Amino acid sequence: MSTASRHRGALTDVAGLFVGHHHELDDDAALGKGRATGCTVVLAPGGATAAVDVRGGGPGTRETDLLDPSHSVQKVDAVLLTGGSAYGLAAADGVMRWLEERGRGIPMDTDGHVVPIVPGAVIFDLPVGDWSVRPTADHGYLAADAAGVDVARGSVGAGTGARAGVLKGGVGTASVVLGAGPAAGATVAALVVANPVGSVFDPATGLPWGIGESDAARWGLRRPDAAELTAARALGDKGTVLNTTIGVVATDAPLGKAACRRVAVAGHDGMARAIRPAHSPLDGDTLFALSTGTRALTPPESPVPEAFPPDLPALAALCEAAADIVASAIVDAVLSATTVAGIPGYRDLFPSAFDV
Repeated sequence: MSTASRHRGALTDVAGLFVGHHHELDDDAALGKGRATGCTVVLAPGGATAAVDVRGGGPGTRETDLLDPSHSVQKVDAVLLTGGSAYGLAAADGVMRWLEERGRGIPMDTDGHVVPIVPGAVIFDLPVGDWSVRPTADHGYLAADAAGVDVARGSVGAGTGARAGVLKGGVGTASVVLGAGPAAGATVAALVVANPVGSVFDPATGLPWGIGESDAARWGLRRPDAAELTAARALGDKGTVLNTTIGVVATDAPLGKAACRRVAVAGHDGMARAIRPAHSPLDGDTLFALSTGTRALTPPESPVPEAFPPDLPALAALCEAAADIVASAIVDAVLSATTVAGIPGYRDLFPSAFDV
């Protein structure tokens, strides 16, 4: 088993990826009033092989058909994760403009014209803050312009208006470098915007679903006290039928589109570990998978049967790590999120969980 759940790195630990946020948040934002939304951009300046897996029943996406392994375009220039429901997809236009200004995209002619490839997915956060405030093309441009290796977590970017069950959701990220094995030395990382209808904590223990009691100490947690658990249970259900958890899982191992698709599929296992239920008809759960291919893998010691691709053992190890690291990124999002618009953050609801 990989050790992804024990690490707190960032998506940008995968060489060749950068992350930027832009959001609008009023200090006095309340449900239905003020501003509380944003977007997050993952940039791949050298291009990244990409695929996607959509599991929720109500997705809001852009350019996902292009990522089918049988289709022609092999690499993307950026991925947009955004609030604002379907309105928020407008932010991708700003990301494209930012990329076009820098000549990044598919070359179309000898005059420097390009078409940037920017797939995207949305969360539904419109009831948090003013319904009419949602990410625009300018927000996408500013998020791309802010991209770097330092990744802010919690109630930022696309996670600004996110709500994870009854708790404040947000942006979380994590990474792991694989040890001995067929994918030794490869980095696997994830960035997730947690906004599910499902619960992100065990009502019996108060601990996040993505970690067991045996791992709680590694996260600096313990069981919260009984009074806090009683108060949390009294909050009831989320109270909105439109949700969605979206994210990116990435590796520096060289993978084709079909292998990337398998990594995205495996990443959803991690989502199901950390959110219960996940992939509901009320969610649009979507994971993109990226490969920058900046690290070569050691050929397997034992021959792989001819019926299988030679990199199958490495792919299996990467998929196992992808599930672990997506779960860790969701836990990171929940623990990092701060209270917004009266939606309590985990730390506010369970302060005794941090008395370790």
